[in-house]
Formats: sequence, C-alpha cells, structure tokens
Amino acid sequence: MKQVISLSRRTDLIAFYPELVAKVLGEEEACFFHHGKKTEIRANLSPECVHTLVFWSKNFQALLENRFGLRDLLKKYSQAYFHFTITGLGGTFLERQAPAVSEALGQLEPLLGIAGRPERISIRFDPIIYWYEGDELKTNLDFFNELGPEINRLGIRTVRFSFTQWYKKSVARAKRAGLKFYDPDYREKVEAVKRLTEIADKYDLELWNCSQQEIACLPGIKASACIDGSWLSELHPTREPASTIKDKTQRKDCLCTESIDIGSYTQSCPTACLYCYANPKIKTDTRLSDKS
Repeated sequence: MKQVISLSRRTDLIAFYPELVAKVLGEEEACFFHHGKKTEIRANLSPECVHTLVFWSKNFQALLENRFGLRDLLKKYSQAYFHFTITGLGGTFLERQAPAVSEALGQLEPLLGIAGRPERISIRFDPIIYWYEGDELKTNLDFFNELGPEINRLGIRTVRFSFTQWYKKSVARAKRAGLKFYDPDYREKVEAVKRLTEIADKYDLELWNCSQQEIACLPGIKASACIDGSWLSELHPTREPASTIKDKTQRKDCLCTESIDIGSYTQSCPTACLYCYANPKIKTDTRLSDKS
C-alpha cells in the first residue's frame, strides 16, 4: 500500500525549510530519526510509493512562489493535502514570525490552485487562546467571524480547532515572555464552542476538534483525524486506498491514520509561538533528525 507522507507536525517545514523539502522530493528519499532513536529511518518518496503528501504550515509562500522548484516537484505526485493554520494572531507577540492575517488569507486562493479542489485544504483555527493584557481578557475566538466568510467564498468547508493545551514547556515559555495566559474551564469552553458552531452554520463549515474528547462530543463538533486515510482515498484522483489503521506514533486521543512524518522537533520552528510545545531554538543542522 502506498504511504501517506506528512511534512510536518513537528516543525513548519514548508515555511522555514523549503530548500530541504525540495531536496528530499527531488531525490525521492528522506532520512531521519524519531524520538531519540539511534536507527536512521529512510522513507521512499518516489511517486510510485507515495499516496498523498500532507503539508502543515502557517505560511505557504515558498510553495506559491515555486522557490527551489517546489511547486514543480509537486506535479509528479498524485495528491497533496494542505493543513493551513490561520489563527488571526500572525505578526502579533504570540506568533511573531507567522504572516499577518491579510497575508495569510491572501495565500488561500493560489493554494487552492495547487490543491486542485477545496476539499484538499483544511483550515486549522488552532489553537483558541485566551490571555490578559492588563486587566482585559483577550482571545482570538472572535476572529472566526472574519475567517468564516473568506474560506466559504473559496468552497473550503473543513475547519479544525482545539483549545490551547498548556504543556510544561509552554507554561515556562509564557512566563519568560511575560504572557499572562488564561485557561478557561469546561463551561467556558462549551460557550465558546456554541459561538463557533453558530458562525460555522452561517457559512456552511464543518467543525472538527483535534484530540480533545470532551470538546469533540459537543453538538455540531466532530472528532478529527487530521490525517484520515479514508478521506484521502476518496479524494485521490484514482481513489487509491490509503491505510486506515490508527497511527500508533501519535497521542492516545489522536485519531490520525498511519503516515510517515519526515520532520523533527530538533529542526526548530522559528515562528516560536508562545503557546507551542515545539522547539523554538535556532539550529543550523537541516538533517531530518530527532537526535539531540
């Protein structure tokens, strides 16, 4: 069975490592390590072995501009699927290196031209975050009012979201940055979801929640498999089957099906979002390695 290749949950490869992405797609092979293991893994990226390339990014400009021939390289693959994260916080102190809202929204239409059909683009309104500025509680929740009509206009229907999960690393980073975050209780999250579903209904959008079972069971919400072998098979030009087995390398609550993720947490993500659990340190090594 052909493999689904993820590029990448672990860092924003397409935004910050486009030359490396072009290199591995050109050579049709990626070599990497996972989670500190010493054995190198080799992924065959030849078009004959790849079902779908799944991209995750907050900034697809390198692809849109065909830097390093990226756009041309995608043409030899049967299908590409895009997770585009747009939170409304790009360019703010929370996401300093992410593109501003207008720039991100401006990338949607040309990205659709590459995807070929709107079903191959999923918007990640992720995470929903709350913080204090002085005594005033702020949130990006209201941005969904602006995002909804923009994606509806292009025929994109799928929106994935979650509420910020404040991991130990994230809490420490927020403290160093002077960010006074607020973690709403379940009741407040339920009210927020009601607001989301009202907007989603208005613009004919589907809401999928990522790895938060207590939220995914609420009315109007579906539990997300961000990589869904069944859906990718349906979208495939020849309906080629992909694996529908749960990906055992992901979190327990993650419903994603099997894929090979060729990114690494040791490849820093210079976006360095204050709420994120990824590695913000700048590294010069561009090997696809999780070795420390």
